[in-house]
Formats: sequence, C-alpha cells, structure tokens
Amino acid sequence: MAPSTARIAFASFIGTAIEFYDFYIYGLAVAMVIGPIFFPGSDPAAQALNAFLTFGIAFLARPLGALVFGHFGDRIGRKTTLVASLLVMGVSTTLIGVLPGHDLIGWGAPALLCLLRFGQGIGLGGEWGGAALLAAEYAPKGKRGWFGMFPQLGPPIGFLCAVGSFLLLSQWLDDAQFRAWGWRVPFLASAALVIIGLYVRLKLTETPVFAKALATHQPVKLPLVQLFRHHAKPLLLGALAMVVCYALFYISTVFCLSYGVATLKIPRPQFLFMLCVAVLFMAAATPLSAMAGDRYGRRPMLLFAGSAALLSGFLLAPMLGSGSPIQITAFLAIELFLMGATFAPMGALLPELFPTSVRYTGAGAAYNLGGILGASLAPYIAQQLVLHGGLAWVGGYVSVAAAISLLAVFLMRETRDNELG
Repeated sequence: MAPSTARIAFASFIGTAIEFYDFYIYGLAVAMVIGPIFFPGSDPAAQALNAFLTFGIAFLARPLGALVFGHFGDRIGRKTTLVASLLVMGVSTTLIGVLPGHDLIGWGAPALLCLLRFGQGIGLGGEWGGAALLAAEYAPKGKRGWFGMFPQLGPPIGFLCAVGSFLLLSQWLDDAQFRAWGWRVPFLASAALVIIGLYVRLKLTETPVFAKALATHQPVKLPLVQLFRHHAKPLLLGALAMVVCYALFYISTVFCLSYGVATLKIPRPQFLFMLCVAVLFMAAATPLSAMAGDRYGRRPMLLFAGSAALLSGFLLAPMLGSGSPIQITAFLAIELFLMGATFAPMGALLPELFPTSVRYTGAGAAYNLGGILGASLAPYIAQQLVLHGGLAWVGGYVSVAAAISLLAVFLMRETRDNELG
C-alpha cells in the first residue's frame, strides 16, 4: 500500500531535521568550545581559526557522501539509502559527544574529531538528495515545489532545536560546567532522535517514479560516469545556484555567533536567543518561497531572492558592527529569511535538473558541491576578512556569493514543468 502524503511529507522532513540538527550542533560548538577543548595552548584567534577549519572538513566530505549514497540510491532505491545515511550521521555525531579532549589524549583528540566530522559530512551528503527525491517523486502534478519544501523545512527546525538545546544548557549550567561536559549533551541526544528517524524511514515504500524506472529498464551501472558525461552543465549550474544559500546561513550563524560573543561581548545565551528569533524568519520564508516557485517558476523566484541577498551584504557592517542587539537580530532575521527564500525552491529544482537514472547522484552532488563553494570555508574566510579588512569585507563576501548564484540561475532554463518520469 502506498504511504499517505502526510507520511511522505513527514519522512522527508524528519530525516533532514535530525541530520541538520546533528550538523548544526557542531557548528555552534565550534563557535563556543571546540577551539579551547581541542586546540588549547594557542591564542584565542588561532583557536577560532583551527576550530573553523574542522568545521569545513565535513563540507569536503559531503560531495563524496552524495556520490557514494547517490550511486546506491540510483541503483537499488531511495529508501534503503536514506536509512543508511541517517545511521552514518547519527553514529558520527554521538561519538563526538564522548570524544576526549586534548588534555586527555593530546593531538589524538583533534585527529579523531576531524575523522568524525568527516563522517558527519558523508552522512549528510547522502541525506538531502534522497529526502528531496522522496518528496519530489511522490509529489502530484503542480505541487512539486510544495512537496519539495518539506526537506527544506528540516534545516530551520533542526537549527532551532540545536540552538534551543545550547540555550537551555547555558541557562542551567555555569561556563565551567558547560565547557567541562554540558556541550556534549546535544551530541548524545542525537542517538534518540536517530532512532525516531529510522522508525519513520523504515515504514516507507519505494517511490513510484523509481519503481517504474526499475521495472522498465536496468539501472545505470555507473551513475557518476553518466552524470559527468551527459549532465555536467546542470550539475555545475545547480552547485553554483546553491552557493548563496550556504553563505547566507553560515555567515549569519557560525561567524556572527563567534563575532558577537568574542568581539562584541554579547552574552552567549542572549546571542543564541537572538538566533532562535531569526531562524523563525527562515522557517516562514520556506513555504512562501516554495508556493511562489510553483506559481511563478523556480527561476524567477530565485532571481528575485538572490538579488535581495546581494544587496543584503551591504547591511552586515553597519548592523552587526552597531553592537545593538535589536539591530543585530534584525540583520540575522533578514539574512535567514533570504536564506529560506533562496533555499526552498531547491527541493524541487535540483531533482528537476536530472533524469531518474542519475537523479539521486546529480541532485545530491550539486547540493553538496555548492556546500564546498559556499560554506566549507565561509566562517574561516570571514574570520580572516574581519581580521585584515573589517566587517565590510565580510559583507562583500556575502554579496559576491549571491552574484555567483544569480549568474548560475540566469543561465538555467525553467524546470517547473519538467517531467520526473
């Protein structure tokens, strides 16, 4: 029996929410405790830079995860692959929660941290493509953007849970307790969330689009080869279109959190609460943008939102540099609203760029290659820019990322009416 639309929507949402929760708690930990715990003995600036480098490792792993899981997703099916990606992510995240610090095992600690961060990237690399396909390949005609929205709701909800968990810990624990053991709690809690996600995913059946394709012809032996040979242009354009989403998000969250707490001396609980408020705007933008994508097309929506993102880069220096919690919260809300507006149509657009035989590989690879370009080094580059040029240079970084994505979308054809069969 085919699962209900509500179950499909929930299954595509719950996995991405859990996996992005896992991913974001690391980003928040980087901004708060990873440097002193795993890279002690250096000055605070060096600790921050080293911590941001470990943050980037997962983005280098994500395209590899997309290709590995995409290969099996295009050959054996979406369901099994989605279960495996969730397991890889959950195990890696939970193990970070029990990893000893530098004071106990020396340089083995950051080495193992990098390995587990790599595992997080592999798991998340395989997750998004499968979740997006699950939604898009079940979607009724004319509603693909709306269905593709559900995996896109995972990141803001996952982020809200991640920020909320650290905010509660900041309220209950003093700074010494938080650094000693409190930061580990959100990582350990991931194990329980993964069990819920696995239960939902295991109840699914294969998508009708893939089942039909499997019944009519043999799967492609090497989806990656087929992808690069026949679909290199949509792969490249899809990856570049994603750049602005990542830059907006990780500059607004990881960099701004680090800068706000360390440089502006805003108390960590207060800044986390500001982020909680701002991420609600991202969640609100997601369904609005998805509906607009179904009505007006993916391309017009992305051109409009990308242009607004380009202009928003000019707001970073005056609003973040003001030191005013109200102005900073407003800036974070603007950036995360624009992130939701540029991100939501991708749940439909990237699957629409590729045929069924290479769709998992293509959509996942485009999504995660965009992560390398837009996010892997974004906090690190922003930290360097602010040290050597000031906040205006960080704002310029956001505007350049938006310009890259705008050009990619401009070179695309509209995909709204593409058939997925």
